Amino acid sequence: MKTHDKYILKGQKVISEDDLMKWGRWFETAERHVGDDTFGNVRVSTVFLGIDHSFGVGKPLLFETMIFGGKHDGYQDRYHTWKEAERGHKKALKFITLPSLGKEGV
Repeated sequence: MKTHDKYILKGQKVISEDDLMKWGRWFETAERHVGDDTFGNVRVSTVFLGIDHSFGVGKPLLFETMIFGGKHDGYQDRYHTWKEAERGHKKALKFITLPSLGKEGV
């Protein structure tokens, strides 16, 4: 049984791609950001990874949010769908902007 590990986006829809060359050409030029926000010296970035990062356990993890800088530097979470990634990006933004969680980088 062949496992799929490479994916592309058509809009916000994830499509499995078996052709390595086609996947590579798409990946070179694709806009993969779900969100990219900077507050002072802290950046929150959520991107489509194009490769399954579940390592064969559960649903493919194809999107990733990371925080660079500030108190939550190195924070990372991964998601299966674009919608989950959007929610995860908003959650990470709250980490760096809500006073109750500690205002970051501003």
